[in-house]
Amino acid sequence: MKIRFGPCTVDLDTRQLLRNGKEIHLTPKAYALLEILISDRPKVVSKADLQQRIWPDTFVVEANLSSLVAEVRTALDDRARAPRYLRTVHGFGYAFCATTTSDPAPPAVAADLPSCWLKWGGRRFPLAEGHHVIGRDPDVDIRIDASTVSRRHARLVVGAKGVLLEDFGSKNGTFHGETRVTSPVTLTDGDDIRIGSVRVTFHAPALQLSTETQTRTRQ
Repeated sequence: MKIRFGPCTVDLDTRQLLRNGKEIHLTPKAYALLEILISDRPKVVSKADLQQRIWPDTFVVEANLSSLVAEVRTALDDRARAPRYLRTVHGFGYAFCATTTSDPAPPAVAADLPSCWLKWGGRRFPLAEGHHVIGRDPDVDIRIDASTVSRRHARLVVGAKGVLLEDFGSKNGTFHGETRVTSPVTLTDGDDIRIGSVRVTFHAPALQLSTETQTRTRQ
């Protein structure tokens, strides 16, 4: 999805920031801050919440967050004293305050398998048939850049009979709900998953509808 505001565009799928059509470099943490504020707009996000989401389970001084805010403002050509995009709520946190437009979602494509995806914050990862590796490594299928996530942490296997979640022997574990995954687990619509300390949600409305239909048929 592409979100546009002023001369800027944030592409949530490619993790790119463009200004006047030119890519503007952001460090991974600064991009994470921008994505959180855009995804939660117009809500004010507290400094404590931002620190936990950007540096999960890691203590950092507040100056680190201030440095990221300054980096994002420079990239957006924004000013703290007269903000157009990032608003400071003194003593509490920050909010994204610009008016945005979004590109329409592409039309749905008919497929033999139910449509399903993984949701992390404002990001949505479509899951086609096959294997999808989750981790911090740049070349994985579903990249989650967090310190508690291993480089190759877990895997989702999408097949005709459903979707399986497997752990790759990660240091901080993969959890289905509150249960640590030690063997493949079959997922259902709305399942809560924890990758290290990062919570994501599995969505497959068609799978849920299929299950309900089978239940009514048996009755």
